[in-house]
Amino acid sequence: MDLLAMVLEGSKAELNEQQAIDYAIALSLSEQDRKGKKSIDKQLARAQTKEDEHIAKAQLEDDEQLAKALQESMYMESPPRCETENIFQPYPFNFPSECRICARCNTEIGHGEFLICMGADWHPECFRCHACSRPITDGEVKFSISDNRSYHKLCYKKPRHPRCEVCKNFIPANSEGVIPYREHRFWKNKYCPSHEHDGTPRCCSCERMEPRDTRYLLLDDGRKLCLECLDSAIMDTHECQPLYLEIQEFYEGLNMKVEQQVPMLLVERQALNEAMEGEKNGHHQLSEIRGLCLSEVQTVPTISRRPRIGADYQFIGMRTEPYRLIRRCEVTAILILYGLPRLLTGVILAHEMMHAWLKLKGYRNLSPEVEEGICQVLAYMWLESELYTASGSDVVSSTSSSSSSLYFSSSSFTSSKKGKRSDFEKRCGEFFKHHIELDASPAYGDGFRTGRQAVDKYGLKNTLDHIRLTGSFP
Repeated sequence: MDLLAMVLEGSKAELNEQQAIDYAIALSLSEQDRKGKKSIDKQLARAQTKEDEHIAKAQLEDDEQLAKALQESMYMESPPRCETENIFQPYPFNFPSECRICARCNTEIGHGEFLICMGADWHPECFRCHACSRPITDGEVKFSISDNRSYHKLCYKKPRHPRCEVCKNFIPANSEGVIPYREHRFWKNKYCPSHEHDGTPRCCSCERMEPRDTRYLLLDDGRKLCLECLDSAIMDTHECQPLYLEIQEFYEGLNMKVEQQVPMLLVERQALNEAMEGEKNGHHQLSEIRGLCLSEVQTVPTISRRPRIGADYQFIGMRTEPYRLIRRCEVTAILILYGLPRLLTGVILAHEMMHAWLKLKGYRNLSPEVEEGICQVLAYMWLESELYTASGSDVVSSTSSSSSSLYFSSSSFTSSKKGKRSDFEKRCGEFFKHHIELDASPAYGDGFRTGRQAVDKYGLKNTLDHIRLTGSFP
């Protein structure tokens, strides 16, 4: 039934025909308006949906670009390599593998965590310290890169940051980031500068500064002797006599025999200093006197019995006896400080023996550089002969003078009656040589180097003849 019929049938009592027609027309127009509005609403809804889809697509593209930018920023290559610490943190993420190959195991990484470092991809368990071979985990805040190798920060620091050989700690850096430390020029042991002033002991013979728990023998004059040097130390006058005879034989082998019998006494430091004060002549420029060639008449207390080692590594039971020196010639005695290793005692004794030889042969008024220099040359020559004998080689060691054949006669090579030396004693002998070679004092250092050059060039006899005539080195 159409709308007009319905209206006419339902409202016959109330509406005439014309009114019904007008009302029906109005209803029809209202229905069309509603349909048109509904169509417009649908079009607006479709337009809004398209706009929302466009906005969502644009937002997705922006999000993808932002994520890509973040990913690229996080997966930067390692900083440039250098020899100093290069610190950064690895970033593990879950991303598609893209056929990534681990730089360590050369297998495909697959899905899961991986690292990018030094321009390569790594399984987390394959990214390891080059020093200790343990993995550098993602919990490691800092690690180091050097020579395209990765290190734990501490592993990188250990071989490069000097550790004090006295206190066993890493030597601290100063406010400027510089690590100041001391290193012995021969032994090469490194230690904190503070140990030079905090009472850390040093051996009076080899001059080593050793770990804090090292035991030293305490001599009665305050000197400390390491136990390695104690092994060959000479402690009394009687014990030193064989060495004295060996050095006399060495001089005879050089055709420089000391004709007169000169007493040799081992003494304490106080007795040596007192004898030096009573000596009118001679050159005494060392900060610590270890030997003395006397020409004055004195009474000297000499050590007649080797002391024993008591509690806390201290000497006890030392016996001294007064020795009255008598002038029989220009030299009354040679005094040597007790408690030093055999090789060092021999160096001092050979030096003082040359002083005696010069006085007995009439060499007068020599300058300190000439007299002390030539005495050091003879001491150095004796030490070289000892080290040559100890080596058991037919060739002088590389540290010896190239012209050693000018120094020694065949008898000087067989003068040593000492048994086989320890490796440490041989090393100590090289240290004593090194000390003579690099002595910075004008008389003992510069004088030695000038005298050695003269002997190398002209020979020992010609050098001594020139000194007798001119008072100077040729």
